[in-house]
Amino acid sequence: MPKFDRKTKLRPSSTSRYWGELPPDLSSKVYRRIVAQFLLLLTGLHALLATEPLAREANTWTMTSSGTGLTLFSRVRAGSSSKEFKGIGQIEASTKAVHQVLNDVDSYPVFMPFVKECRIVKQEGDSTFTYQRLSPKLCSDRDYTLRIDQKSWPSEGGLAYLNRWQPANELGPPQRKGVLRVTLCEGSWLLEPVGDNRTRATYTIFTDSGGRLPAFIANAASEIGIRKIFTAVRKQVTLPKYVAD
Repeated sequence: MPKFDRKTKLRPSSTSRYWGELPPDLSSKVYRRIVAQFLLLLTGLHALLATEPLAREANTWTMTSSGTGLTLFSRVRAGSSSKEFKGIGQIEASTKAVHQVLNDVDSYPVFMPFVKECRIVKQEGDSTFTYQRLSPKLCSDRDYTLRIDQKSWPSEGGLAYLNRWQPANELGPPQRKGVLRVTLCEGSWLLEPVGDNRTRATYTIFTDSGGRLPAFIANAASEIGIRKIFTAVRKQVTLPKYVAD
């Protein structure tokens, strides 16, 4: 081993700075080749570990919260920064009464959160086309026209109902100045009887509010919105006009 006095200054190379001194039995060229191959392997492993959880999470529901009679789930949609959300909760009313509340779109501005305007544009068989304008507190007004397809079937304890919707902006009014047109809004209500005057309600929503609203804020707003919607429906269904015959 060579000896150095205290005045001798060592100038480490770029490789020795991170990997220590070069092995005495390897030339710097060979050593750099080994380091390069190691870094390439490490980079590939990191990419695999980074993408593997995304593949595992895609299309898989994950519970995000549970309490106050409502359980929320979310899942990743491939190619989108927006998440799809699902809320499952119990409503102390028959499925028929709850379905009447959901179909009372003219009353949405009265009891549904953020809804400022809502009306039926067209009725076509079991499909209803509705225009809605929302006025959230976090951003400017949004609007859209939806096609809502409805069906029902006999179930133990009563009728089960399914309302499923998707955008139909081409059939609604033209875009307004100062109101952002939403082009992605897919979701559903599933109402299942679970006893006398008791409904298991499942609400799903996948939407992109557009604009410059960051995805993490939009996702958080979706969770808050679902809670508010369940609260509103539970309160509205107690009104006498929704009592099932």
